[in-house]
Amino acid sequence: MKIRAIVTDIEGTTSSIDFVHKVLFPYAAKALPEFVRSSHGHPEIAALLDEVRAEAKEFDASIERLIEILLCWIDEDRKATSLKTLQGHIWRHGYENGDFTGHIYDDAADRLRRWSKMDIELYVYSSGSVVAQKLLFGHSDAGDLRPLFKGYFDTRIGHKKDVQSYENIIVAIRIPADEVLFLSDVAEELDAAAAAGMLTTQLVRLDDVIVGQHPVATNFNEVKIAGH
Repeated sequence: MKIRAIVTDIEGTTSSIDFVHKVLFPYAAKALPEFVRSSHGHPEIAALLDEVRAEAKEFDASIERLIEILLCWIDEDRKATSLKTLQGHIWRHGYENGDFTGHIYDDAADRLRRWSKMDIELYVYSSGSVVAQKLLFGHSDAGDLRPLFKGYFDTRIGHKKDVQSYENIIVAIRIPADEVLFLSDVAEELDAAAAAGMLTTQLVRLDDVIVGQHPVATNFNEVKIAGH
């Protein structure tokens, strides 16, 4: 069966976990209080803050209380869509101001370009918001990689360890599941993708990655692409 599409995770797969946890998260945590105070009146930000109130079940939370909740969620690495979207808005300033560039492994950038030239459709699925995904690939160490991708998915399509999320992606991209390859470093995500019928490969870049029952590659050059 020929691979027609590849869906890739970001953290630990195309990009270093350290970049996310040692650069992006601290930057967002430092900038978040002032960002929320200055932007809470903007309709899009106000809607996200209402989502935070709903998830925290504190429907009357003040702006200062929302800041406390969000900072706590950052410390917990909580996969809240509202938090991830707010972080994306904050990171935009950092990228555009040149405070940092998006880390992409050299092998990932090279293979993504090659696969695109092979007419394989490329998609991203990450717990980070679509805004954050586009910023990382748009301001990456390897240049603007956004033209390589046909689409992006975040937790609004579903959580990454839920089978339904991958079924939703299959519906969205309109390609049979057995012609789609999902790449991730997390075995439970790959389990869910496989249960939805996708092909899988686990990226094992670090020694502490828990290896599951999936084909393994230590970098993108080792990923096997059926039919190519």
